[in-house]
Amino acid sequence: MTVIPAPRIQLNDGQSIPQLGLGVFKVEAGEAERVTSDALEVGYRHIDTASFYGNEAEVGRAIAASGVARDEITVTTKLWNTDQTRAHEAFDESLERLGLESVDLYLIHWPQPMYGEALGAWRSLIEIVGSGRASSIGVSNFEIEHLQQLLEETGVVPAVNQIELHPMHQRRELVQFCREHDIAVEAWGPLSQGKSDLLERDAVVEAAAAHGKTPAQVVIRWHVQHGTIVFPKTSKRERMVENADVFDFALTDAEMAALDAYETGRGFGADPRTFDLR
Repeated sequence: MTVIPAPRIQLNDGQSIPQLGLGVFKVEAGEAERVTSDALEVGYRHIDTASFYGNEAEVGRAIAASGVARDEITVTTKLWNTDQTRAHEAFDESLERLGLESVDLYLIHWPQPMYGEALGAWRSLIEIVGSGRASSIGVSNFEIEHLQQLLEETGVVPAVNQIELHPMHQRRELVQFCREHDIAVEAWGPLSQGKSDLLERDAVVEAAAAHGKTPAQVVIRWHVQHGTIVFPKTSKRERMVENADVFDFALTDAEMAALDAYETGRGFGADPRTFDLR
């Protein structure tokens, strides 16, 4: 069976995960099982879901039917905002829906600082990883001040922080903080979610022509060369194959710098400091 030759990123807890994965956010109900099956068939070994996505059961069925050994697949799921005070129960419910005995990575989905519940949730995740039912724990959408609270209060460093990240929103200060504390950075919305002209910009188009690749492949390669774990979303099998075909070329220093220069400091997703969805 084909396996995508994605490098593995070493985490601060001794675990490692594939640098390229497939996220199933906003995959329509009834489609996630097929999408996950396709991804596993074409060689993906890193699947990112969440309780909020409503498709953990479909992801689990696809994994069970795939014929791929469980220990060859990295599975991530996330704790939703309304469950931060009941993380143990929510985690058990996610495992049941997934049909798994453990997950490889469990994340707090949003910090929601207005409620002050994330620290307690993090303490619960520390207990969960200690039980062996999650190999690694981390966070999603956490800003520097949210990370600092976890570090100062518990001393346990998240293995990853999954954030909106693309050439137009590079989160340089936050990424630098994560690097300094050995927190791996995962990018959601790595192609700017189709909400910008990123794939039509000159530097992207010119690099694509120079390497015989698509603009999307160029941007994914930009992430790879920056050491980011990346989840380009698609429900199309052919696009999955295309998105994964980024390990046989490298952008030049000049091409990387040209994409770096597209930083605007503005994202297209919610602001983690004010996002309140319960």
